[in-house]
Amino acid sequence: MGKRSSFDRVERDFYPTPEVAVRPLLPHIPRGVRFAEPCAGNGALVKHLVNLHRASCIEMYDIEPQHHSVEKMDFRFAPPLHREVDYVITNPPWSRDILHPLIQHFRWQRPTWLLFDADWMHTKQSRDYLQFCRKIVSVGRVKWIPDSKHTGKDNCAWYLFDTLRSGETKIETVFYGREDDSI
Repeated sequence: MGKRSSFDRVERDFYPTPEVAVRPLLPHIPRGVRFAEPCAGNGALVKHLVNLHRASCIEMYDIEPQHHSVEKMDFRFAPPLHREVDYVITNPPWSRDILHPLIQHFRWQRPTWLLFDADWMHTKQSRDYLQFCRKIVSVGRVKWIPDSKHTGKDNCAWYLFDTLRSGETKIETVFYGREDDSI
């Protein structure tokens, strides 16, 4: 699924989010957080946040839903987020033609947590977006395919994108290394 793999990618990058990838995010969001999930797929990420952190999913949609509870909608054409939404939290497709517009679209509306490859922060293409990144939380390698013997070949991280707050002239990015060796 990654750049060092000879396996074909799953169509639309549909890799359900495993619980182990969600756990590093939990210390960085309020318990009971209300969130929107615009790349919900089969709802796995929502299920983990609800079960592990008593979160409430206010909006859950995907361009190609993989579960009956997920609304069919493309984030680019979605109405503004509901006023009760505190954060956007999603595991988006990693293709840059979707990822970069998603960052731009949601960071203006709410603080936005995205799970994707950690290597991205070291590339030139990230320059225009890192200026809006408050936190990077290391996850490590994730086993995306449950029956596989192996983890993915790319390290992952949660990124928090946001806008400037009152009195700020610049967003300082804080990096959080791995705290758990379970992945």
